[in-house]
Amino acid sequence: MLKNKNSAEFIMLMAFMMALGAFSIDAILPAMKIIGDNYGVQNPNDNQLLVSLVFLGLAIGQIFFGPLSDSLGRKPAVYYGFLIFILGSILSVFATSFEIMLVSRFIQGVGLGAPRTIGVAMVRDRFVGDLMARVMSFIMVIFILVPIVAPAIGQGMLFLAGWKSIYLTQIAVALIILVWFFFRQEETLKPENKIPFSVFTINRAVLEIFKTRTTLVFTLIIGFIQGAFLVYLSSAQQVFQYQYGLGDKFPLIFALLAASIGIASLVNSKLVMTFGMEKMTYWALIAFTIISCGAALLFFFTSLQNPSFWIFMGLLVFLLFSTGILFGNLNALAMKPLGHIAGLGSTVVGFVSTLISVPLGIWIGRFIIDTAFPLVLGFAGAGLLSLALISWLRAQNKQEQFELEMSVKEIS
Repeated sequence: MLKNKNSAEFIMLMAFMMALGAFSIDAILPAMKIIGDNYGVQNPNDNQLLVSLVFLGLAIGQIFFGPLSDSLGRKPAVYYGFLIFILGSILSVFATSFEIMLVSRFIQGVGLGAPRTIGVAMVRDRFVGDLMARVMSFIMVIFILVPIVAPAIGQGMLFLAGWKSIYLTQIAVALIILVWFFFRQEETLKPENKIPFSVFTINRAVLEIFKTRTTLVFTLIIGFIQGAFLVYLSSAQQVFQYQYGLGDKFPLIFALLAASIGIASLVNSKLVMTFGMEKMTYWALIAFTIISCGAALLFFFTSLQNPSFWIFMGLLVFLLFSTGILFGNLNALAMKPLGHIAGLGSTVVGFVSTLISVPLGIWIGRFIIDTAFPLVLGFAGAGLLSLALISWLRAQNKQEQFELEMSVKEIS
């Protein structure tokens, strides 16, 4: 089913649509300090807002574009999102203050809510369950190429034409993807499945999702894991370029770490059809928690100072590998019961998880000054909370299964 040309092109297009957000974030990482210096930013941690506000905009964009796509169709809603993103990128080029720059990043995030949310909904329109998880893993394999190359592209543009050229490149990439989508992608939402846009419909979907235990638990877990990952994204340049003194080697280091997520996604795509996404997620969460807690303990042994570079790199490689397994499955698990409201479901899952991750990421990021210990502690906290939630869910499901079996025995 996934081997025909249409499915292959669909996966690639969805991957590049969703990866536009990653490109808008990762390409700017090498230039964050320079942008901050250009506007006279005194606290280096304030530069992290260039990343965090994109995610905040994503949260707002998702709650709007998901219902819009269920009403108008997937394709028209994507067009509106790309238009908003391009307008935000233009504002970034002409921003006259750091505050206006932050507003432009927020607007970019709002626009990115369309390809991010609607991309997942379009996948859910065509696939379900473990097959959806496998497709999402294939998408992640392609998606992860962007974080591998984006910082190098950003640094190259920075040296050749200054930091504003990075935003111009983002506009060009968005236009290329938009043209591809316009001519090659058919509408995936059937006319009979369209839902009129209304506040009542949104509220009803939110209530259904909050009453669906599985969706709620995995939405919370997405928020915790994404929050820890946001800290990593927003602080990676600060940690590697300045705490470890790697300078221009940062894009290479970032690419190597991003590759571990891509390899994990590829591994997940091969194994998920054999073991199922529930087991893959549970095992990955256990590994994620053990590695992050072990890393936190290592910092205690080094008096909260950074360990040697290669030890830190090794820990991050395994930690991000576990994260890659989780990214391939968590959305599919949260969306599994929501096929009848895929657009709204994707919206609310993305909105709630982002509202958790952004404040969490901003708060933890403020503590990263001369050591990466807050970053590692954030990963450990996210792992422990997520593992507790999934363990509770598994226990509840087993209890319900036991009660069902007992009821069947009594009837028979």
